[in-house]
Amino acid sequence: MPEPAFSRRAALRGLGATGLLAALSGCGVPAAYVPEDRREGPDRSAGDRTVAFSNWPLYIDTDDGDDERRPTLDAFSERTGVEVRYTEEINDNDEFFGKVSPALMNHQETGHDLVVVSDWMAARFVHLGWAQKMDRPAQPNVARHLDPQLRSPAFDEGRLHTVPWQSGITGIAYNRRALGREIKSVEDLWHPDLAGKVTLFSGLDESFALLMQGDGVDVTRWTESDFHRMCDRIEDMVRKQHIRRFTGNDYTSDLSKGDVLACQAYSGDAIQLQADNPDIEFVVPEEGAELWAESLLVPNLARHKANAEALIDHYYAPEVAAELAASVNYVCPVPAAREVLAGSGDRETAELAENPLVFPDGDMRKRLVVARDISSAERRSLALRWNAIVGL
Repeated sequence: MPEPAFSRRAALRGLGATGLLAALSGCGVPAAYVPEDRREGPDRSAGDRTVAFSNWPLYIDTDDGDDERRPTLDAFSERTGVEVRYTEEINDNDEFFGKVSPALMNHQETGHDLVVVSDWMAARFVHLGWAQKMDRPAQPNVARHLDPQLRSPAFDEGRLHTVPWQSGITGIAYNRRALGREIKSVEDLWHPDLAGKVTLFSGLDESFALLMQGDGVDVTRWTESDFHRMCDRIEDMVRKQHIRRFTGNDYTSDLSKGDVLACQAYSGDAIQLQADNPDIEFVVPEEGAELWAESLLVPNLARHKANAEALIDHYYAPEVAAELAASVNYVCPVPAAREVLAGSGDRETAELAENPLVFPDGDMRKRLVVARDISSAERRSLALRWNAIVGL
């Protein structure tokens, strides 16, 4: 089980790539948007049996005896004859966007056939027309097994251009023994006994949905007024020094050491935290929590689109999805993988089938929603407000 070394939902760095696009537009660069009929290039998949796949570090299964071997990728290559050139080069959403955006803006190849980015960044690719529409009839496993709750986010209705790689929940983790009581809601974070012992995520896209849910907002259709009302609350808590600090994925260290008692947290990290300390609990608040995904997409002019689509469909076969889920411990976007894990002869693997942080049960799913993403028109002003609060 990989240790949560950093946040795969990396924080927005200032105005990041939004500022880059504005600067390029002001320098006479052609309009960034690419129409659907101009996104595909010559597909060399049939004659060149390769695919270039870029992912985040520690986000795929590895062989126990050899970290360089990735069994699910090896199985795909053995079955199809397609060699996968796999790189772990995505360490930050905006950093990766900055790397590929000049080529995409100028209608050039990126050298990538398949990439994984957080859904808020995938939304940017989709809105700019930088992600190709997938050939879904060639992906029967995706069509059959994709989690219904993830099938049609607002930024990509029908999931025509993206497919979840793994999913997760932004909720609350806390040390129940040290705190001496339960946490059931976001409102519980503001109780006086947690003064100076709470951390929140510094990233706008990582934080806003759960905090607005704590104010009773339907985050599938939130407004700017909802956002600013939430910010008013957080500013007040900062002034009172109730919030210890704003974090990236280093919240795991704060919670493990006891420097904080409760924090915003990701479900995938919680499994590792609980393995190290059984007093740590992860909560989907009564008001609800955000169900998010990090998604696969095929950039414009990718040379091996058909091979990339075949690799995506490979990971939606329940037995392959189960193998990946057992390794990375995030919410599996293939519910049918649960039965595969339940039938495992290994006790720990079989127990994952009953873990609601990997396969949310019905009660938990009622409280999970996919939040409306922040539009490009909203992002600049909202980022300025949020970054002023957290000190970015």
